[in-house]
Amino acid sequence: MLRDQSAPTPGRTGPAGRRQACPARPPSRRGRAVPGLVSLMLLGLAGAGGCAAPNHERVTAFLRSHEAVVATASYLVYPPDVIAIRAPGAAEIDGTVQQLRPDGKVALQLLGEVYVAGMTAEQIAAKLRRLLARYYVDPEVVVQVAEYRSQAYYVFGEVARPGPVPYTGRDTLLRALALAQPTLLAWRSKIRVVRPPKGEGESEVLVVDLDRMVRTGDPEHNILLQPGDIIEVPPTPLAWLGHRVRELLYPFSPALHAYAMPARTIQATRVYQGDRDHDD
Repeated sequence: MLRDQSAPTPGRTGPAGRRQACPARPPSRRGRAVPGLVSLMLLGLAGAGGCAAPNHERVTAFLRSHEAVVATASYLVYPPDVIAIRAPGAAEIDGTVQQLRPDGKVALQLLGEVYVAGMTAEQIAAKLRRLLARYYVDPEVVVQVAEYRSQAYYVFGEVARPGPVPYTGRDTLLRALALAQPTLLAWRSKIRVVRPPKGEGESEVLVVDLDRMVRTGDPEHNILLQPGDIIEVPPTPLAWLGHRVRELLYPFSPALHAYAMPARTIQATRVYQGDRDHDD
């Protein structure tokens, strides 16, 4: 028997060639019965701000902000950074390694105190060449940043190495996470990068899926970090629930410890007496 082509079928093309959506199924009773503890966990995760996927505009804002600062050559030196100076024709300063003082100066032989804070390595080299031109003809000077200490980004959450990390000018998100080493409790698909505002603007937040980045090799979200960036590695839903339970039990931990102490003492005494009897 042939099907009547004029009769619209749910989910197929209806009159006037329009697509008709299939009617939504009513939710089952099993799906409505959500335990209260799970609901509390989901509400807590939603409050943490890790459920929303980043939109295209937000990703673009992170990427465009690195168009000007993309290399170590743009790194600005500040106290207490350490610089190394190479000047083959000027033995007085050749091989000098100096840490910037709190006033932003370095003390050099022949040249005295030189203010270098807020300059790049190339700008410092150019300034030293101008100063050496009083004593040498066409002096050659190369300056490098020996130790990065003045600027940092920060890693928090479920990582083995949290805290501030020196900023070098070429720090990527993937490199920062590899150094921080996310733990087994880390929610690797909901890693947040927070960029503090410059001036009176608002902070930029980017949610990155580390598992997808590693699995596919897609470097789209492997952004270049900037000084002051905050990387937050949140716990998985189950780990988050475990942390909340530990917080609830924390006030009772001293009492539990005191209750278990006599049993440990008795056990240790028995072991000690057993060893002494064995020696006898």
